[in-house]
Amino acid sequence: MVALVLMPVGLVVGVLAVPLAAPYVGDVTRRHRVVLGLVTAALFGVLGWRVGFEPVLPALLYLAAVGALLGFIDVGVRRLPDRFTLPSYGAAAALLAAAAPFTQDGPRRFGHALIGMAALLALYFAQVLLVPSGIGLGDVKLSGVLGLYLGWFGQDTWITGLLATYLLGGLAALAIMIARRSRKGEFPFGPYMLAGALVAVLALNAG
Repeated sequence: MVALVLMPVGLVVGVLAVPLAAPYVGDVTRRHRVVLGLVTAALFGVLGWRVGFEPVLPALLYLAAVGALLGFIDVGVRRLPDRFTLPSYGAAAALLAAAAPFTQDGPRRFGHALIGMAALLALYFAQVLLVPSGIGLGDVKLSGVLGLYLGWFGQDTWITGLLATYLLGGLAALAIMIARRSRKGEFPFGPYMLAGALVAVLALNAG
């Protein structure tokens, strides 16, 4: 029931969000509106189905909306704009903090969210220092936001999200390398980070 209510909401949110991508991807078309609208609707629906009407749901819907937009931009121009990643720290933290009083072990979960944010941010920052060609600074900035959510759901979800991200990203990179017969070329890692976090939340948490 929650999923059926949220899907049309997600469709509207996705369609209305498309113009925000214009400064980065150029002119947006009707096709872009339809695609982002359908993706956002699907994300809202699956989160409503899996998580249910829980206090944390608004925080997850925010991530779905901004994540769909970021993924759209990253695929198009290989960029994760600060305009959307940096404010998401405050927005996500505020929504999770609002959910904490109404969630079992909420304060503890929120503490774990902050730890998860710091840990994933540190991990990605270390990676960009050691292997600069592997990921970009936009990926590093997004990692902290995802770490908040993964940490909220616990250590198992955090680890699963990390592993799923590198598995999905690695498989995609391998497929692209085989298709192009070359290791050269930029690779949008943001969508796989978002997908990995989504897989972890959906796989290990249910309402």
